[in-house]
Amino acid sequence: MDARVTDWNMVERQVREFVQGETRWLPALSNVSALLAETLTDVNWVGFYVADALLASGGSATELVLGPFQGKVACVRIPWGRGVCGTAAERDQTLRVDNVHNFPGHIACDSASRSEIVVPLHANGRVIGVLDVDSPCLARFCEEDQRGLEACAAVLEALW
Repeated sequence: MDARVTDWNMVERQVREFVQGETRWLPALSNVSALLAETLTDVNWVGFYVADALLASGGSATELVLGPFQGKVACVRIPWGRGVCGTAAERDQTLRVDNVHNFPGHIACDSASRSEIVVPLHANGRVIGVLDVDSPCLARFCEEDQRGLEACAAVLEALW
């Protein structure tokens, strides 16, 4: 069995438990970043970036601001449309990057990161943040990981 195989059904159930009855997004995102960091193998950063418009209670987003995470010190602000996170937010689509060094405009917060997956989070039909997971391994993330992380993101969207 591949050591990177994750029981995504179990992870999604745990995320649902974190969200059930919770009225604030900060504690839920904090617990989910810890859960994913403990559950996923071969990852070196797991966390969230939140749209500045959400933090300012409205308006149009111009950048993503660091939210709860597990890992080394990270970039605090990422412009909308820049790097993997900003591009995923701008395009409103999950980006699975096998080699971040080949991604135009990649922002290297941790030089050890080699692959990355970023999943947009939504509220009221607009992107309000992203879930970001980095790995020191090339091509760490597969379609199953993408589906699992997207399912977790969909559960988290109930917080907004």
